[in-house]
Amino acid sequence: MVTTRLDPIDRKILSELQADGRMTNVELAKRVGISAPPCLRRVRTLEEAGYIRGYHAEVNARELGFEVQVFAMVGLESQAEVELSAFEEKCRGWPLVRECHMLNGEVDFILKCVSPDLSTFQSFLTGELLSTPNVASVKTSLVIRGAKDEPGVPFDVLEERLAKEA
Repeated sequence: MVTTRLDPIDRKILSELQADGRMTNVELAKRVGISAPPCLRRVRTLEEAGYIRGYHAEVNARELGFEVQVFAMVGLESQAEVELSAFEEKCRGWPLVRECHMLNGEVDFILKCVSPDLSTFQSFLTGELLSTPNVASVKTSLVIRGAKDEPGVPFDVLEERLAKEA
């Protein structure tokens, strides 16, 4: 298990930064119970090892005029690796597509899209997504409201799992 390389302080650092990536190193060190210099070294090591991929602001899409959120379930004609990769690359170039996940099951991909309004999304759907080579079907679901949007991983579940393995 990969997490065995992380000690409890590393996991606490990750948990704290996941909850608040803007805190100062001094505050982080205080929260995890070590002094600031080794805390900063640990953060840099976690970044270099790929445990921390970046720091982001959580912006309010509605306040910025993006009123519409849609999940699009996409079926492809061919699931050959070259076709899957081509579709993923296409998704990376579409600004309205914020997330793209390949799935196992009835659909090949699910896309999380944001748009200022329905007509803009419809233009993207008909002018871009449906006209993409290898796209066989698209089913969309408009988000009415969100009940939960938690980033990252549940560190409490990880700690419980590690305690059972110890």
